[in-house]
Amino acid sequence: MTCNDPLPSWNRGSTKESILEFVRGVTTAGGPDFVRPEERIAVFDNDGTLWSEQPFYFQLAFVFDRMKALAPAHPEWKDNPLFTAALAGDMKTVAAGGAKGLLEVAMITHAGMTTEEFAKIAADWIAGAKHPKFACCYTDVIFQPMVELLAYLRANLFKTFIVSGGGVEFMRVFAEKVYGIPPEQVIGSSIVTKFEMVDGVPMLMRLPELDFMDDTVGKPVGINRHIGRRPIAAFGNSDGDLQMLQWTTAGKGSRFGLLVHHTDAVREYAYDTSPLGKLEVALTEAAARGWTVVDMKNDWNRVFAFDADE
Repeated sequence: MTCNDPLPSWNRGSTKESILEFVRGVTTAGGPDFVRPEERIAVFDNDGTLWSEQPFYFQLAFVFDRMKALAPAHPEWKDNPLFTAALAGDMKTVAAGGAKGLLEVAMITHAGMTTEEFAKIAADWIAGAKHPKFACCYTDVIFQPMVELLAYLRANLFKTFIVSGGGVEFMRVFAEKVYGIPPEQVIGSSIVTKFEMVDGVPMLMRLPELDFMDDTVGKPVGINRHIGRRPIAAFGNSDGDLQMLQWTTAGKGSRFGLLVHHTDAVREYAYDTSPLGKLEVALTEAAARGWTVVDMKNDWNRVFAFDADE
């Protein structure tokens, strides 16, 4: 590592070199892999790729806290086993309800308000909620090596986007401050919004109905709809990112795919078969397609900004 190393939290080795080599290739004018700046698009999953996702998705922690705040006005919730589990923070039972159950609890906490009202509620929660293991704000549990990677790509005229299954308006509350990614470069799942005039004031109301699910096969669709260009680099950590990496790396010219493999039980978590962030099919395909796989324990000398120097 040198004083001008753009990726100081990455250990020397093939993983780090694969990133540097790719960027050198696409930015070297006149070279065989050169890519014009306007086509240098990089897409990143959020949960498990840019910040941690255990012991459960951070937006679910927000949902659980919102349900507790709203519960006194809804005594009928005690008759719903799913809601009772959510109020108790019973992730296992909530997860057993599948996507339908997760959507149900999300709808009652994310809808019935204006977009501005939701943004304030989410921002207030982000500012005060604490991660159960690290006892710090959730926005402190972001991966320092990935923050460096985002900055490195932007310094080389890449445009960086978040493409996540998380709620788009939830992520937009913190993405610019935490990652340097502005709201218009965040793609995520969304619920239906409706324009209304309330006492002569135009408003966008959030309705309890799914509009778009930005996960698995939805990710390439969301990228095409929102960006209009096929990315040349994609970064994920789970089977939910498989189709995004497949579509990105199938394009012509130099392409780059990377998966973050959570192998560090001490500094973060070690898992790949967890219901959250399951990494099996994509890990197998990475070997066949030549994607880079980050071994968190061995490839990162620092996981979070608050980690001690190593």
